[in-house]
Amino acid sequence: MWGKRRAVRYALGVGQGALFGMQAHDTASTLADIHTESGETLLALAQASPVLLVFLRHFGCSFCRKAISDVAELAPTLGERNVRPVFVHLGTPGIAQAHFDYYGIGDVERIHDPTAAIYQLPLFGLGREHPARSLINPKVLWGWFIRGDIFRHGIGRIETDAHQMPGVFFLRDGKVVRSFRHRNISDQPDYLKLID
Repeated sequence: MWGKRRAVRYALGVGQGALFGMQAHDTASTLADIHTESGETLLALAQASPVLLVFLRHFGCSFCRKAISDVAELAPTLGERNVRPVFVHLGTPGIAQAHFDYYGIGDVERIHDPTAAIYQLPLFGLGREHPARSLINPKVLWGWFIRGDIFRHGIGRIETDAHQMPGVFFLRDGKVVRSFRHRNISDQPDYLKLID
């Protein structure tokens, strides 16, 4: 059982490496094994500049489309701070390219992970939830209809693993510095707070 301090540190995304028993070497080794669609390792990218690593659900998800849109809108600020956005997705590279082109960031680094193996690594530890639970979650309904995400970003077919939850991680010097793990699919990470 976790103590209060440990649970708070987990919820805040502080010290994931220590929390999961990972040493800095393990983190570096994990990041070195992850390759983007362009062939770069995540470790090389995170050592070259800070990385905002965004894990998406599926491209039919309004909130995942919103995440792409939000990061695209922040591109000038990310550039000023020398932060490189990198997206991890479950879809095909072709479908991913179409979505990123639509939001004007077609050249962003992406990681194709159709089996969600990277999502499940202890370093990231992203959860899973049955999609039916999302349909009855008041926060999700609020995000779709009151906040208007479904109208701004649409909704599409589920073509990949709809159970997979998203998350965002800030990497610097080859280490995870901060993270945001979604509790429901409509959660909105504060990207600028993550990269401060």
